[in-house]
Amino acid sequence: MSEIHVVGGGLAGSEAAFQLAERGHRVVLHEMRGVRGTPAHQTDRLAELVCSNTFKSTELTNAHGLLKAEMRLLGSLVLRGADEARVAAGSALAVDRDLFSAFVHERVTAHPLITVTREEVTAVPASPCLIATGPLTSDALAESVRARLGVQSLAFYDAIAPIIAVESIDQSVAFRAARWDKETMPASGAEAEAGCGAGEGESRASAPHSASSPAPGSGAYLNCPMDKPQFEVFIDALTAADQFTAHEFDSAPYFEGCMPVEEIARRGRESLRFGPMKPIGLRDPRTGKRPWAVVQLRAEDRAGRMWNIVGCQTRLRIPEQQRVFRMIPGLENAEFLRFGSIHRNTYLNAPGALTPHLSLRDDPMVLFAGQLTGVEGYTESTATGLVAAINLSRLLRGDEPIVPPVDTMLGALYRHLRDADPAHFQPMNANFGLLDELADPPRDKHKKRELYAERSLAAMRVWMAEHGLA
Repeated sequence: MSEIHVVGGGLAGSEAAFQLAERGHRVVLHEMRGVRGTPAHQTDRLAELVCSNTFKSTELTNAHGLLKAEMRLLGSLVLRGADEARVAAGSALAVDRDLFSAFVHERVTAHPLITVTREEVTAVPASPCLIATGPLTSDALAESVRARLGVQSLAFYDAIAPIIAVESIDQSVAFRAARWDKETMPASGAEAEAGCGAGEGESRASAPHSASSPAPGSGAYLNCPMDKPQFEVFIDALTAADQFTAHEFDSAPYFEGCMPVEEIARRGRESLRFGPMKPIGLRDPRTGKRPWAVVQLRAEDRAGRMWNIVGCQTRLRIPEQQRVFRMIPGLENAEFLRFGSIHRNTYLNAPGALTPHLSLRDDPMVLFAGQLTGVEGYTESTATGLVAAINLSRLLRGDEPIVPPVDTMLGALYRHLRDADPAHFQPMNANFGLLDELADPPRDKHKKRELYAERSLAAMRVWMAEHGLA
C-alpha cells in the first residue's frame, strides 16, 4: 500500500487526511506547527481556527448552509466536529474553538492509518500527494509550487472588489456599453498602470467571448453613470467610511495598481474620475451626454449572473460597503454575493494552472485543496479537501477523477475554479450567483432559494449514488 502525503494540517488537510484513511489509504500528514510557528496560530493542534469561530449559516436558503448540507451527505469530519463544539449563535454554526480543534485533532491523530509528522515541507512532494497549506503557505513551499506551475500561477495578496447579483442591478439606470463603442481598447499610459483597479483598457489579456458573453460591440461592461452632485456625495461617504483594520499577519502592501478605492479617493476629489471611474468614451443613453463619472461593472461568470464593481477593491467594513456602494446610481438595491477585501492570501490561479479536479496538469495525483485553490471561507476550504480525498482515492484505484454536478453548490464552486477568466481570477466564496438559473424561477427570493436547495441536494444524492459514495 503506497503512502499518501498530505501537506498542511488545517481544515482542508485534516479533512482530506481523515477521508483518505477512512478509504483504506495510509496517510502521512505533514504539519510544520510544533517545529515552526506562524504569525496567526496560537497552538500546534490540527484544524485550529485562526479568525472567526463561525462556519456561517446552517439554513438551506443560505449558500453556506446549502454547501454544508451537501458536505454532510459526503460525511465531513470537520462538520461533525463543529456540531460537537457548537455554541449558541442562532442559525449560524459557531463553535468553541478549543473544543472544535481538539475534536478534529483527536480523530485524525488517533486514526491507525494516519501518521502526523511535524516538519516544514519545502518542496512539492512526489505523487500521490495533496497540498493544503492555506493562505500562510511557507515561502519555500510557495516558491516550489510557483516553479512547478509557472511564475504567474501564484498570488500573495487579495485586492478584491465587491460582486453583486445581476437581478439586483437597476438596468433602467445602468447601461451596457464599451468605451468609444469598442469591445476592448489597448492599454496605455494611466490605463495600463491602473492594474486591478482598471475597467476597460486593462493591461491584462481579454478572455475570448463565450456563447453567453455580450456580443462584440454591445459592450462587455454595465455602466452606472453619476452626475456631479451624486459623485460628490459618494466621495464624501467613501472617504469618511469606517474601514477594517487587519491583523498584523493579515496585512497586505498597497500596490499602486491595487490601491483601495477609499485610499484613491483620499488622494484628491478628482482622483477616481481620472482612474477607475473615468467617464471618457461613454455616453449615457438617457441623456446622450458624457456622465461626470462612471462606475463600471464587469461580468464575473459566463452566464452574467455575478457582476464585479470594477476598481472598488476596499478595506471598508461590510455594513459600510453596503451603505456606500448602494449610493451608486443603479445599485441602490444591490445584493452582495461577495464583499470586497484586501489582505494577505497565498492562492493559485486555479483556472489558469490546474485541472478541473485541482491537480497539476502534468500529474493528476498531485492535488491541491483549501484556500490555496482560490476558495474563500472555512466551509469552502474544507469542502475542497473532502473532494480532493475522494479523487485521490479514485485515482489510486485506477478510476477517473470526478467533481459534483454544477447544480450543486459544491459543483458550481468547482466550475468557477475551472471556468473563471484566468486574467481576472480572484478567490470566491459560496453564493447563489454560482448556480445556473432555475427553469421557471419564482419572484419570491426565499422560495427561489428553497428550490435551489431542493435541486442541489437531489443532484448531489444522484451523483453520490452513481459513483458509490452514498
